[in-house]
Amino acid sequence: MVGGPGAELCSERFGSGSVRSCRAAPDGSLKWEGGTWRRWALSGEVPTGAPAAGGRRGSALQALSGLLAVFLPQGFPDSVSPDYLPYQLWDSVQAFASSLSGSLATHAVLLGLGVGNANASVSAATATWLLKDSTGMMGRIIFAWWKGSKLDCNAKQWRLFADILNDIAMFLEIMAPICPLCFTMTVSISNLAKCIVSVAGGATRAALTMHQARRNNMADVSAKDSSQETLVNLAGLLVSLLMLPLVSDCPSLSLGCFSLLTAIHIYANYRAVRALVLETLNEIRLRLVLKHFLHRGEILEPAAANQMEPLWIGFWPSLSLSLGVPLHHLVSSVFELKQLVEGHQEPYLLCWNQSQNQVKVVLRPMAGPETILRAATHGLILGALQEDGPLPGELEELRNQVRAGPKKESWIIVRETHHVLDTLFPKFLKGLQAAGWKTEKHQLEVDEWRATWPLSPEKKVL
Repeated sequence: MVGGPGAELCSERFGSGSVRSCRAAPDGSLKWEGGTWRRWALSGEVPTGAPAAGGRRGSALQALSGLLAVFLPQGFPDSVSPDYLPYQLWDSVQAFASSLSGSLATHAVLLGLGVGNANASVSAATATWLLKDSTGMMGRIIFAWWKGSKLDCNAKQWRLFADILNDIAMFLEIMAPICPLCFTMTVSISNLAKCIVSVAGGATRAALTMHQARRNNMADVSAKDSSQETLVNLAGLLVSLLMLPLVSDCPSLSLGCFSLLTAIHIYANYRAVRALVLETLNEIRLRLVLKHFLHRGEILEPAAANQMEPLWIGFWPSLSLSLGVPLHHLVSSVFELKQLVEGHQEPYLLCWNQSQNQVKVVLRPMAGPETILRAATHGLILGALQEDGPLPGELEELRNQVRAGPKKESWIIVRETHHVLDTLFPKFLKGLQAAGWKTEKHQLEVDEWRATWPLSPEKKVL
């Protein structure tokens, strides 16, 4: 039943903005009150009766809101992750610096190819260009085959690696004209590096877009990211038109500008990647969270763990953890198979090589995300037995046994840690979920091998 004049009839809001109520006016029209006009304008739809700012201020505010709607995902900021805005701001800074550096590198390559030189050969320049492109194409294919499966697992590290490699490639292009005899080889190596950058950068960008899209809007987030990058590159192009005539005749000044832009580019990339807060566990974040849990009995929240995560490729811990390995790599006899299976009540088999500090895990076909997470946790706990630092009581006793001589058989230690994990892992998993980690999926590197073996009736499947 509709109320009389002055009574609230209905309400609406855009995203998580404040509620705007509607009342009946004496003349029978609808009168909208309150709410956040900026959010309505950002959506591109200004409802009838929306409060309007006066004069120039209102026009400027409406223009700004329309501009934001062009370059930000629909429903921003609720439709994206909380780290979206700081990441995109730093990403825009690095893209602008990279655009200016790229213009200097392109100028150097064209100069080396003979542009502006009457004695230069068109056929020689064409051959150099074709050789450069073909080298890059081969590198693209080989790198995608070699490292493609690892890019999702360590997206932040590979993203930073790609941008630094891109700076190295542009530096080679700038230096190429200095040695004409090595020009073709130098630009070919540079293009090879750039093609690796395109694979690593494109793949990690897709992984980060999946993280940032919170309303099944990955396409929209990706499209708006492309629009932002295009705008930044356009600004870089305009600035380059002013910069190149000033530095092109002075190689030292050109190299100085490139060095400054490269420093800004690397710093902005570092800040952009550091701003990301991924809620899924890869091996590095799992190590950090588990170590904190074993030492203090507390679970690190995603923001804290991401801040502690190393961003430079190559700084890996000593323990080698391999998930989804083939069974035939671990056993070669019936005795070895029985020994490996003994004590395993989970849908995975774990083999620990103490001397090499190496853990290999065989998975059953039905092993789900939580099983894989437990297997990885199991392997990392075995690695912790050979490290320093406080551990829970039962694990401390096992570490003393491992360090005491003669060494206890690895398979016996593995069996005993299974019993510890029956109590420890459910508590650890519950703590991860309470802290905000997404345990229904992970970013652990897992190979495709699966195996079956005789299991006891009390086998559990997570």
